[in-house]
Amino acid sequence: MASLKHFERHVEVARKIIISGSGLWKPPHVITNEELVDAYNAYAEKFNRENAKEIEREEVEAKPLSTAEFIEKASGIKARYAYIKDGILDIDRMRPRIPARSEDELSHQAEIALNAARIALTEANKDASEVDAVIVSCAYTERSYPAIAIEVQGALGIKGFGFDMLVACSAATFALQRAFEMVSTGTANCVLVINPELTSPQINYRDRDSHFIFGDISTATIVESDETCKSKHSYEIMGTKAVTSFSNNIRSNFGYITYATDADPYGADKLFHQHGRSVFKEVCPMAAKHIADHLAELGLTPDDLKRWWLHQANLNMNLLISKRLLGREATRDEAPIVLDEYANTASAGSLIAFNLYHKDLQEGDIGVICSFGAGYSIGSLVLKKRAVA
Repeated sequence: MASLKHFERHVEVARKIIISGSGLWKPPHVITNEELVDAYNAYAEKFNRENAKEIEREEVEAKPLSTAEFIEKASGIKARYAYIKDGILDIDRMRPRIPARSEDELSHQAEIALNAARIALTEANKDASEVDAVIVSCAYTERSYPAIAIEVQGALGIKGFGFDMLVACSAATFALQRAFEMVSTGTANCVLVINPELTSPQINYRDRDSHFIFGDISTATIVESDETCKSKHSYEIMGTKAVTSFSNNIRSNFGYITYATDADPYGADKLFHQHGRSVFKEVCPMAAKHIADHLAELGLTPDDLKRWWLHQANLNMNLLISKRLLGREATRDEAPIVLDEYANTASAGSLIAFNLYHKDLQEGDIGVICSFGAGYSIGSLVLKKRAVA
């Protein structure tokens, strides 16, 4: 049984599997902490006025106020990107006003997926005709079927197949592992992995403790064998590792079954919600152990890593994880932080860090992409920089 588990974690292949290109697309709209707090506080004050008698009788809980300083101290976040900003700061709406598109039009999520995909293809010096499979993997997809991945595949004119994956904040690393396995076994020669994280429709902007957490973004990655790689900056995937352990501490109950349960389809429990303190306490040691174990399986130690492309959920989490592994706080060069500008972008966070901080590495330098989130789920890929073409 032990040998079987080892085989499942590390597929032995004769050829090297490569990340040959990556793409990052960000929306044109920015929402600062100050803007978000101004809108939330205006809503909270209105709510408290309208429910003053119920609050006094302790029948309703008063809405607490917030500050930009509280958000930055709690998370490290200063701003976030929004696909559609209109409506989010309207205290009578507090959700983006995304226009409906007909079934004959390109979906919103496919649009932002394509924006990142085209950048990744250019970086990999690849034409869409050379791609065999598309994986769209993210925290939410805007519909159940047809798959967003198949829509993207069709828009790019890719022959082959595509499918969607949902693994919350580990969706990107889990999809990259699937792509690695597909190229390893010959199921596909080149895989396009896309993470169109359109998170704003699932944010409860009326909740002080979570309204600031997420931002919208789209990332994409090309995975292929070294035999076909033509990119200037490419990375050998030395190994992949994934683990899940069920927890209710991060949850979103939105789904089709609500039609049959007669529950409020847009109630607070249908949006993102979490027990933040429990998540911090439980996930940090899990993530640190996961990375340490993964490195050990490859004959490496944390000191062998030049770069840590970590999930961007919370600054304090990243600092604690790197400190557990290194015995000291990692420098910003070692473990780049991007959540101050981008906020938590679900599965795309570690890929944003990779996109922005990888071209400076030298041949032979080793880094790790690691995500952790709802599930709980943790995924990692250890990469080694190849010679610059």
